[in-house]
Amino acid sequence: MGVDPHALALMNSGDLVRAMLSYSAPRRGMRDARERRNETGMPVTEFRERVERTPLDATVLALLPRRISDLQLRIAGTPLEGLIAQLYRELEARGIRFRPKCYLADEWGCPTGVPVIGIPFYLADPQLARIEGELTGIEAETEAEIRMYLRHESGHAFSYAYRLYLDPDWTRTFGSFRRPYPDEYRPEPFSDRFVRHIPGWYAQRHPDEDFAETFAVWLTPNLNWQEMYAGAPAMDKLLYVDRVARLHGGQPPQVTDDYLDEPVERLRATLAEWYSHLDQRGNKSLGLPRLLSADLRRLFPSAKGVSAESFMIAYRGRMIYEVNYWTGMDLDRLGELVDALIERIHSLGLKVAPGQESKTLIGVVALLTTLVMNFHYTNAFARR
Repeated sequence: MGVDPHALALMNSGDLVRAMLSYSAPRRGMRDARERRNETGMPVTEFRERVERTPLDATVLALLPRRISDLQLRIAGTPLEGLIAQLYRELEARGIRFRPKCYLADEWGCPTGVPVIGIPFYLADPQLARIEGELTGIEAETEAEIRMYLRHESGHAFSYAYRLYLDPDWTRTFGSFRRPYPDEYRPEPFSDRFVRHIPGWYAQRHPDEDFAETFAVWLTPNLNWQEMYAGAPAMDKLLYVDRVARLHGGQPPQVTDDYLDEPVERLRATLAEWYSHLDQRGNKSLGLPRLLSADLRRLFPSAKGVSAESFMIAYRGRMIYEVNYWTGMDLDRLGELVDALIERIHSLGLKVAPGQESKTLIGVVALLTTLVMNFHYTNAFARR
């Protein structure tokens, strides 16, 4: 079944998602939550708010029925090429001769034990990046964020290239590489046993991520990690990275396997199929309490004003980004939670009083954070 670009040109992003529901495809899988990142070691969150949106034009929408593998996407000649070259210069400046191979894939990641870096295919084309932002509600990565991804993934690749994860000192420092990789993890906010690079206390997810995050902090140019982590237990991890980089940096990699996991050439789904999982948002039963309706009425008490549903949709991306940054909850699950609240707000017909937008936003974010932390410690947004 095809998509008529002339009809789609008249649709907003919500209509567009509904138009794609005729495509049946499995939900896009996520190997982990490597999603959004900041540029410095312990920075203030950056968020790119979209105040005004223009409809996706017919040229962009005409891409939806095309298979991803047929889009002839390449790294060469795109900004990614320069960003990868910068990563290689950073490695060289640290005395590391290893250059991890980079390729376009379904998402960010390194196949376990293989020293290569997968980069999301949509970053190779500005039109695809725009579709990603419009349909997911979260903007595609900026160049600053891409650099952070690359440093993190190069940490995985460096560990795999020299089999560092088999080193007993690696295990004593970071934990067992064989520890099961969790679908969910319960971070300990502000723990000084871990470095901070990716939002959401990501180093705490697994020893493999702990090493990759530590490597990324160590690699970041102009970041004085010696001063930043002085006296903190995380310093031992940074010193380990510094030591093994000096030991192995001038040596050729021990592992040269270049198996590529889900390369773009094998992504046979159409773009419409790729994003068809969005129809599930807001439809899942998350076990939210009925009394939540009373809480929402408290946050939105006015009978007059703008639609609270529209208000929530306008700030959806920002709320998800900020709550993920501070709580570490997986972005997909967090998006489902926000969308469930939006559905509840819609059913209640709530409104935002004029001039109360900032106060209301603070209240909603506090509510979201409370629900998320409840989930972290009880495995449910609300116990029954």
